[in-house]
Amino acid sequence: MLLEINNLNFSYSREKQLFQHLNFHFEKNKIIALAGESGCGKSTLLSLIYGLLDWEQGEIIFDGERLLGPKGNLVPGESEMKFVAQHFDLMPYATVAENVGKFISNIDLKKKKETVNELLTLVGLEEYAHILPKHLSGGQQQRVAIARALSQLPKLLILDEPFSHLDFPRKIELREKLFKYVKQNNISLLISTHELQDIIPWLDQIVILQDGKLIQNDTPEEIYNHPYNLYVAKLFGEVNTFSKNEMEDFQISKFSYYPKEIKVTENGLEAEVLESRFAGNHYWNKIKAKNKEIILYSDQKLENTIKISFKLPYK
Repeated sequence: MLLEINNLNFSYSREKQLFQHLNFHFEKNKIIALAGESGCGKSTLLSLIYGLLDWEQGEIIFDGERLLGPKGNLVPGESEMKFVAQHFDLMPYATVAENVGKFISNIDLKKKKETVNELLTLVGLEEYAHILPKHLSGGQQQRVAIARALSQLPKLLILDEPFSHLDFPRKIELREKLFKYVKQNNISLLISTHELQDIIPWLDQIVILQDGKLIQNDTPEEIYNHPYNLYVAKLFGEVNTFSKNEMEDFQISKFSYYPKEIKVTENGLEAEVLESRFAGNHYWNKIKAKNKEIILYSDQKLENTIKISFKLPYK
């Protein structure tokens, strides 16, 4: 087991208790997402794991050793971890290459240069090696910080919303390279996000927090197909929700259906098409059935009246 959190309690003040008896763990060489809406405690938990904050009760065990937190460490942080927070802490008067190579030994300068170039290529910044961070965008600075964190090949890399400053093309490019790199180098990755749909194909495990409470912890497939509640379902994107009475009315057995789980069929429930809009690789449609508005996706533009069916629940 790489990381264990046992009965962890943490509060910012007597009036604001965030974590109470929090428990979870994960194994080595896994990519884990810590997910939830803003304010649920993701960033705070990452800071606790890395040793930037003290907890009141419980324990954090990393690679078999009980962590001490800032009270027990002269220098905050843990040596076998690297943490890229949302504040990147780059050296302002050092170049991008110098920032990335900050923690790499100078004993073999040729190897150091090769490693820095490899990491800059990984994050798509090889052309910016001799630029100062102040001349970079927020997204570029974030990528420099990620490259620097990878330079020491930590046992655990912790990333707090690592794609939040990136435009869509860069996000697509970086996420695949990053996840492939950590797997190849046996680096475990703990990544916080409120946009699970961006990274779900690469995840081994998802831990979901809501108001400081762990409400679901499982594989991506299990959580996507069987969300614990509406809060969890919404983390995967747009979703249709149904009350208990509506479930009975529609004769369905789930409280939530993603738009792709509702299909246009030859035989089924009659529905009126209210809107049908082109959305790139699909059409976004708003329909009305049994006086309820429902969102579904289709391959073609829909008009007038259609018939729909709901996908059977996953076993």
